[in-house]
Amino acid sequence: MSIRIKLLLSYTGMLVISLLVFVLTASLFTIAATGDIHGIRDFYKVHYQINPLTEEEESIFLELKYLAKNEPDELQNKELLSEYDFKLRTVRAGLYVRRDNDQIFESNTMNQPELEANLPPYDLNNHQIRNTLNIGERFYAYAKYDFRYSDGARGSVYVIRERSPFGEVTRKLLPILVLSLVGIVVVANVLLYRWITRSVVKPLDLLRKSAEHIKEGNLQFSLDLHSKDEIGQLNETFENMRKRLHESIQLRLQDEENRKELISNISHDLRTPITNIKGYIEGIRDGVADTPEKMDKYVNIIYTKTTDLDKLVNELFLYSKLDLKQVPFMFEHVDIIGFIDDCIDEQRYVLEEKGIRLEWKERTGQSVEVIADLEKLKRTVLNIIENAQKFMDKQDKTICVSTQLSPEWVTVEIRDNGMGIEPEAIPYIFERFYRAEPSRNSSTGGSGLGLAIASQIIEGHGGTIWVESEPGIGTSLYFTLKRATKEAV
Repeated sequence: MSIRIKLLLSYTGMLVISLLVFVLTASLFTIAATGDIHGIRDFYKVHYQINPLTEEEESIFLELKYLAKNEPDELQNKELLSEYDFKLRTVRAGLYVRRDNDQIFESNTMNQPELEANLPPYDLNNHQIRNTLNIGERFYAYAKYDFRYSDGARGSVYVIRERSPFGEVTRKLLPILVLSLVGIVVVANVLLYRWITRSVVKPLDLLRKSAEHIKEGNLQFSLDLHSKDEIGQLNETFENMRKRLHESIQLRLQDEENRKELISNISHDLRTPITNIKGYIEGIRDGVADTPEKMDKYVNIIYTKTTDLDKLVNELFLYSKLDLKQVPFMFEHVDIIGFIDDCIDEQRYVLEEKGIRLEWKERTGQSVEVIADLEKLKRTVLNIIENAQKFMDKQDKTICVSTQLSPEWVTVEIRDNGMGIEPEAIPYIFERFYRAEPSRNSSTGGSGLGLAIASQIIEGHGGTIWVESEPGIGTSLYFTLKRATKEAV
């Protein structure tokens, strides 16, 4: 059973219960007004028939009316009238008989001195024989019949019952009030059902349609419900799930593209040295290297290409293990100043042979310890320096290394005055196999894994790595390491 049907049945049940309560209340209200549980039927039956008397009173009135028509003089017999008055008093009514302007009989039940003056005039045609009248604050209902005595005198017989004004108001207004309340309850239930349906069922239906979109693979939509209730929270959770799922799919597609690009790059970078090796080996087999000098040259080239190939495979293997978090880090306290000083000494003479000046703005006598894996940190620095030297395009080639200290971090900067990096290439330089230099020439672009490996190592240390560059001026590459102590700068 759907929620909509359950809501409809629940509100219908509440409506029926409310109506029963109203009917019961109206009944009790009527009993309180009439003072007689048997008078409920007569209370409204009389009302709709414009008859102010109860059934018992009406029966006595009809007997008196019969006497007035057939034996009018009997209505001057006070003993007979007293008997009828006694019957009327048992049902809390009274009798009044008049002859012309004289009173013949008045029941003690009324006890109203002004009754005679307020009675309606004679109407021998008897157009209206039942009505009500007010005398001061007292309210009476009556039935009368005008007739003539045998001597021609006019006569009237009245059966009168005093009623509460409150009872009369109740008699007239209670049906209207009950109908109004029933209408209000019905309208309120319809509006409440509509409101609940719009605020609960409609959002749930929208969530169902959204789930069907997801099932069909369509994630290009959004839920724009902004309610703050549980449905709104469910909607927000569902929308976050959709976004995460969409991001996951996009990431998977991107990973697929990266995988294809990776395979393409690996294929190219492996095929180039293999092709060269194959060519030189064929040259040897074909006798092209027919002198010892040529043979040594071919062998050295084959060795160099093989070494490059081995280096590429090793770097790819290392990057893969770093990317899969399968490389353990052996952290220790390392003096970063002394460590960089050793790296500079190791690389200075190699770079000088290539015409590159390596500067180190060291802080003499100051020891700054960081938490690092010494071997992997050295590989990071060498990879960055090696990457920088490949893009030198000026006569005066310079690589400058410096550090900046903060209470918690050490920032190492390696700056060169090479050709720089275009702004659109900066976000991608730490991706595997990416080369800002468009051709995949290993002599200038390298394997494309050096900075990717450096990024993985620094992230493994809990630090960050980034680059700043101006085309034609140079590039600065920064990375941070956490200090082992919080000594002052």
